[in-house]
Amino acid sequence: MQLALQMVSGYGAEFSAWRIPGTDPAAYTNMDSYVERAKLAEKGKFQMIFIADTPALSNDLGPQTPMFPMDPMLALMAVARETKHIGLVATLSATFNYPYNIARQFKALDVISHGRVGWNAVTTSDPLAAANFGAQIASRKERYGMAHESIQIVQALWGSWDTDAWTLDVEGGKFADMDKIQPINLEGQYYASRGPLPIPPSEQGQPVIFQAGGGSEGLELAGSYASGVYANPFDIESAREHRQALRQSATRFGRNPDDIKMYAGFMFSLASTEEEALERRRQLMSFNPEEIPSRVRYLGSMVGLPLSIGLVDIDQPLATDMLKNAYANPMDPRSIRALKLLKQGLTIRDVLAHGVINYHPVVAGTPVQVADFLEEWFLAGACDGFSVVPDIAYDGVADFVDLVVPILQDRGLFHREYEGKTLRENMGVPYQYGRLK
Repeated sequence: MQLALQMVSGYGAEFSAWRIPGTDPAAYTNMDSYVERAKLAEKGKFQMIFIADTPALSNDLGPQTPMFPMDPMLALMAVARETKHIGLVATLSATFNYPYNIARQFKALDVISHGRVGWNAVTTSDPLAAANFGAQIASRKERYGMAHESIQIVQALWGSWDTDAWTLDVEGGKFADMDKIQPINLEGQYYASRGPLPIPPSEQGQPVIFQAGGGSEGLELAGSYASGVYANPFDIESAREHRQALRQSATRFGRNPDDIKMYAGFMFSLASTEEEALERRRQLMSFNPEEIPSRVRYLGSMVGLPLSIGLVDIDQPLATDMLKNAYANPMDPRSIRALKLLKQGLTIRDVLAHGVINYHPVVAGTPVQVADFLEEWFLAGACDGFSVVPDIAYDGVADFVDLVVPILQDRGLFHREYEGKTLRENMGVPYQYGRLK
């Protein structure tokens, strides 16, 4: 399997992690903390770090930390200079960035890092983000049309130097062969660019394209261009179906399905026992008591029960008479696990501590329990790897590297050394330079 470390904003998956003893409350602006975690992930032979992003402030910074770093490209630049092997992947919206700027930023970082960079190409549907650019949200069809044009122009710009154009002929006085550095002159409905870029190829040719987004439009975008896909399935069956759909999409566009890798989002809380891991998550929940009533109500909607503070004691198991009317909401794939835990006699607080309403599957338990989860999904063909998100970054990354990775390696599920020097080599995807033909 392959592993990506999702960096979030400097604190971890849980927005209250900044209050945990030992955490640097100002980690949001401390690039040394990003570098430290990236080095730990590199020690653990992670294929890459991944930074998601939305160009908007979309959560309440009163009790919570931001969702994303100040700027993903600058964070990766700090990491690039302090690491040697680990891949560096960032999200940048194809909706609100010009292709030329995207191409220049990512290719420059790719050259600086000696071929370790990837672009997670996404569309943006957040009205708050649109307002930051003085714009309105376009239709889904338009946004994906823009994304196709953007990726095609970006890849053409990446390939605007022939691979032997950089001559560095000191005696002859010829820095580069301008006959081999040509404009691309591409113009579409939404974007256009003359080119060329003033940047030669990197060791992997050009950055790796990633994609994150669902629906038929997302499948088409991924099948056309992506070598990596970040996905958010909640169970093995839906994960396997999504991975198969991605592979079929790649085949439809004339590509080898093995050249597209799916990374399933995964959160964890590690401790020496499951009870200690749950207590860690209970502590995180206790920092924001005002959120608990809404979480209880949401859990009730997942299992078809009118749960609320006052109606039920969240520190006691649900009564048998109430449970007999419960059912898993078919509109929420997380509901099956939530109902199962309630029927096992767990309290509502502990069911919530198990992360049943988080946006990725959560394992709160021992290193063996975490490794067992990853092994089950991987061997079931549910994914090619995982986008791993620790609950608390300051100790969660080190614990995963020191305690979980060796188990995966001993089971023959994860490599012990990097396969190559570039992100493409370490992902097992082919060299590419310029647009796919």
